[in-house]
Amino acid sequence: MIRVVLPAHLRTLAHVDAEVKLSVDGNVTLRSVLDALEADYPMLRGTIRDHSSKRRRPFVRFFACEEDFSHESADALLPEAVATGKEPLLVVGAIAGG
Repeated sequence: MIRVVLPAHLRTLAHVDAEVKLSVDGNVTLRSVLDALEADYPMLRGTIRDHSSKRRRPFVRFFACEEDFSHESADALLPEAVATGKEPLLVVGAIAGG
């Protein structure tokens, strides 16, 4: 099971506490995890990535094993610790402003 930690506003939207657990078939990539997340929680479609282009929304970042995966290819493999459920994938809402 893949563990995903969502920011508070997306946890509220998805009606979940803390982290969610997802089943991902095949390679564990950012794309496969987000596809599984949107399949299990359809109310999140369009909140993390654009509906049509599937690109990451501005001000949304992805972290795994203390590394920023926000600008990696969506098809890059996530670390083994994430794939085995030892570590979660963090979806973080970036903060901007002055």
